[in-house]
Amino acid sequence: MSSAKPSPYRWLVLLLCWAGFTMTSVDRSTWGPASAAVSDSLHVPLAALGIFATCYYIGYVVSNAAGGFLTDWLGSRLVLGVSLLAAGALMIGFGSTTSIPLGLTVQGLVGLFAGVEFSAGMKLITTWLPEREIGRASGIFMTATSLGTVIANAVVPTLVQHADWRASYHLFGGVTVALAVLCVLFLRDGTARSGPVTRSLPDIRPLVRNRDLLLLGLAGFGGLWGTYGFVTWSNTLMIKGSQISPVQAGIVVVIFSGAAVVVKPAVGWLTDRLGLGMRLPIMVILVVFTVALLVFGALRSYGAFLAVAPVLGIAAYAYSPLTAAMIPKLAGGRLTGSAAGGVNAAWQLGSVLVPAVVGPVFHATGSFYAAFLVLAAGPLLGAAVLLGVRDDRPHRTDNAQQPATA
Repeated sequence: MSSAKPSPYRWLVLLLCWAGFTMTSVDRSTWGPASAAVSDSLHVPLAALGIFATCYYIGYVVSNAAGGFLTDWLGSRLVLGVSLLAAGALMIGFGSTTSIPLGLTVQGLVGLFAGVEFSAGMKLITTWLPEREIGRASGIFMTATSLGTVIANAVVPTLVQHADWRASYHLFGGVTVALAVLCVLFLRDGTARSGPVTRSLPDIRPLVRNRDLLLLGLAGFGGLWGTYGFVTWSNTLMIKGSQISPVQAGIVVVIFSGAAVVVKPAVGWLTDRLGLGMRLPIMVILVVFTVALLVFGALRSYGAFLAVAPVLGIAAYAYSPLTAAMIPKLAGGRLTGSAAGGVNAAWQLGSVLVPAVVGPVFHATGSFYAAFLVLAAGPLLGAAVLLGVRDDRPHRTDNAQQPATA
């Protein structure tokens, strides 16, 4: 074990990775609070609104699978910078569209370029930070997904009310482009000790045979089914099913996601500190998430939504830093990018499928609770499959790079 002090540069790496992941999460979450206004503007039926989100997630899943491979091959700096630049430009383009087919295409392309952020960021974090800090760093990194929802729901309803939905896409697209420039200028692949990484095609065959990684992918699928099903549909469900205003629905989602901003790094820090392992805490959190979704689905008043939203938010996001931190542990350091991309692609399939399922269920039944029964099935599945995972099993892909030292 090296006794050398880790490089302070690792915190700049974490900051830029977190900022890029946050902005792509803001871009993704903008659809939820903007969708009702887009429906009126482009004359999109309620039952078809979820197709826009599904197009985004199709692109997102495809690039997750391929982006991890590209990250291991071409380097995180190049992949991160180019993808942020393209995603930001496409957000600006979506804010100017007046065509449903073009809008669906652009949403798919935004997802395609945004989807590589997770694997590229995790690769840089596991390269530059020592293993003892990975849990806390993953917790901070993963606050991006919930913080993105907070920012979108805090800003977009007001922009829609005082300007229009297009202003939010122009604003967030511009910020994403600016972050791309910063990442290209300041991020470095490799480590202070090893220097630049030699580029070569990674051999991902050991990952395909890794049973624990496959089960982790299925567990995350169930978790994100519940989390992003709620993020995508909760505004519309509360507005249409309980007749609260768009601003009130946005406040509920802000509280839901805001709780997660605190809990994610706390969960990562606690597991680093206590050495609790990750499998059992993830299972417990997913079961609590299932129950919280069923309780929320039984509510009808704005006050009750506000009361339950923090608990639901904690359960909906607390598992994600732990599942992310399990990836390098199960896959080994050299293939972290490919493993993170592939596993996250499986996770995001839950995000792809759930919007297109919840919409027709609510449209056919008119039942708020039926929609939440569909959402709750995901985390329950995730908890069940984790019974088969062993995070202490030795892996055969470990040719890990050591963390950066100064």
